Amino acid sequence: MSFGTYARRVRDEGTPAARRHFALRRAVSEYCPLGFHATWAYVSATALPSPDLRRDSTALLRALDILETSRAVRIAEGASFAARRRAEKAAGLRTPRGAPVTQVWRPHWPTPIGTAPSRLGLVAAVADRHRAFRRLPRPDDTPVTDGLATEGPAARLTELHGRLEACGTAYLTALGLPDAAVRDELSDTVTGIRGEVRPGRAALNHRLFQWLGFADLLGYAVAVTPAR
Repeated sequence: MSFGTYARRVRDEGTPAARRHFALRRAVSEYCPLGFHATWAYVSATALPSPDLRRDSTALLRALDILETSRAVRIAEGASFAARRRAEKAAGLRTPRGAPVTQVWRPHWPTPIGTAPSRLGLVAAVADRHRAFRRLPRPDDTPVTDGLATEGPAARLTELHGRLEACGTAYLTALGLPDAAVRDELSDTVTGIRGEVRPGRAALNHRLFQWLGFADLLGYAVAVTPAR
């Protein structure tokens, strides 16, 4: 079923609360610009003053409104880009000009012009994915023979894992207002992790891509927050 169908079920006050809650989760599965779990954490946290979406019908509707507003902006962004590309192609321009649209596979919370994503929502999203990142197997348990240099690959991975975890902790401790040192450390850490990705289907890449999934969300949250 479509996003609109699930949205209508959320708004149907004659539907049992559990089914409306489930419909909202299905709507999030249809539109989750931060990934499903992070998006759910974002809308749950921003549906204040009561984020208990299972019991608070008003909070449930607020969460849906937050989700629908962002989705409408994303659809408008896509339509604008498509119209611009049609005009450029008609003029013989095969390469897109101007500012590119945000890559849809990267975390991004579209908002109306002049507004910023909720810092509270981003902190909740990062906290959710930070917990998931910490549950991943440690680097010591990962095979590191896929074309890696022989000089201490496990040690490098352990260091990068620890640095990324520390960046997440620092962001959360600062309640989404990290200082310049944290920003620089995160950028350097992500560069280091990407440098360990091997060509092809190296077994280690799956683990590194999981790390980078969290790193991309954290990097986005840091980038859209003014420097402290």
